[in-house]
Amino acid sequence: MFNIVLVEPEIPQNTGNISRTCACTGARLHLVRPFKFEISDKTVKRAGLDYWDKLEIFYYDNLDDFFEKNKGGNFFYCSTKAKQLYTDVELPDNCFLLFGKETKGLPEDLIFSNLDKAIRIPMRQGLRSLNLSNSVAIVLYEAIRQNGGLKE
Repeated sequence: MFNIVLVEPEIPQNTGNISRTCACTGARLHLVRPFKFEISDKTVKRAGLDYWDKLEIFYYDNLDDFFEKNKGGNFFYCSTKAKQLYTDVELPDNCFLLFGKETKGLPEDLIFSNLDKAIRIPMRQGLRSLNLSNSVAIVLYEAIRQNGGLKE
């Protein structure tokens, strides 16, 4: 089972879509505050459809709280600023895949102090980034593939 971590998500529809992806794959969803919306927001709920009860979800006050409660975790930092491709690293079962807010990504100090665990999705030069929910799905399904696929 994998762990998807959204750090300060800003767009409710992305969080809803990601929650649905997590429910369908069995991944746990970790949400790190502050959010730019309320979890009860109808756009989050609508995007997640009726999957909320099939989802393991955890909430944290901030990044320090997240790291404190997940000591010893195997963390990977997904960022356009990373050098390594997500397909070039081993993503073991039960690892944490961290994604930053839509407008800024993860804090740069977090990425640059963990370059060996920072990964990116390849893109054409000059383009900023993929949609967050697409990025989560791409990296999560690679992790699932590396570990033998979904256990249905």
